[in-house]
Amino acid sequence: MSTTADLVTALKKELKTAQMTYADLAQALGMAESSVKRMLAKGDMPLSRIDAICRALALDFADLARRVADEQPLLKELTQEQEKAVVADKKLLLMAICVLSQWTLEQVTGYYRLTEAEGIKYLAQLDRIGIIELRPLNRYRLKLAKTFRWRPHGPVMNYFRDHALLDYFAGGFDGLGEGVLLVHGNISRSLAPAFMERMQRVAQDFAQQHLADQKLPDREREGYTLLLAMRSWEFEAFAVMRR
Repeated sequence: MSTTADLVTALKKELKTAQMTYADLAQALGMAESSVKRMLAKGDMPLSRIDAICRALALDFADLARRVADEQPLLKELTQEQEKAVVADKKLLLMAICVLSQWTLEQVTGYYRLTEAEGIKYLAQLDRIGIIELRPLNRYRLKLAKTFRWRPHGPVMNYFRDHALLDYFAGGFDGLGEGVLLVHGNISRSLAPAFMERMQRVAQDFAQQHLADQKLPDREREGYTLLLAMRSWEFEAFAVMRR
C-alpha cells in the first residue's frame, strides 16, 4: 500500500502539471495559502484532505493511487517469509510461476485444472504477498524487476532443487530446439561477471520473446524452459580424486 507521504508527493507533481499555484489551491479549499504551503511541506494530511485536493484538480483518487503504485520501486527479490508463503500451497506456486510469465487468468484456467474462483483467489494472495498489484477485471501488474530472482537458498529454489531439478535433467534434450551444453574451463575471476551479464541478457531475450508471442495461436507455440547457470564448481566424483 502507498503511504500518505507518497500520495502527497504525487499531488505536488499533479499541481505542477496542472499549473495550479498554492494560492489557487488555497482558494479552492477555502484555506489560507500559508496553511496550504505548510500542509504540503509537512507531507502529512488526512485522506479526506487528499480527496479534497483531488477534486480541486479534477483528479480521480483511484487514478492518483494507481500512479503512485506505478512509481513504487520494483522488487529484485522476495523476503524469506514471502517465499515461504508462495511454496506453502502448490497451486499458489503454480500461479506465481504463471504471473512471472505474465499469463492472463483465462490462460491459466484454460491450461491448468483451476477454476476461475480459485484463480482469482490465488491472484489475490499474490497481491497480498506483494508479487502483483491486482487490478479490475482480474488483470494485474507485476511488482517485480526484470532482474528479479528467487533467493538462491530460499524456500522456492530449495523446492525446485528437491522436486524439479532431476526431472528437468532426465530429459534427452534431443528434440527440435532443445539442447544442453556443459562447458568447463578456468578463466579470470574478473571476467566471470561479464559472462553472467551475457547470460542474463539471453534470459531477458527469452522472456521478451515469450511476451511478444502471446498473440500467436496456441498451435504455433510450445512451452520451453530455459535454464542458465554458472558457478565455481567441481563434480564431487572428481574432487575426491584430487591430489
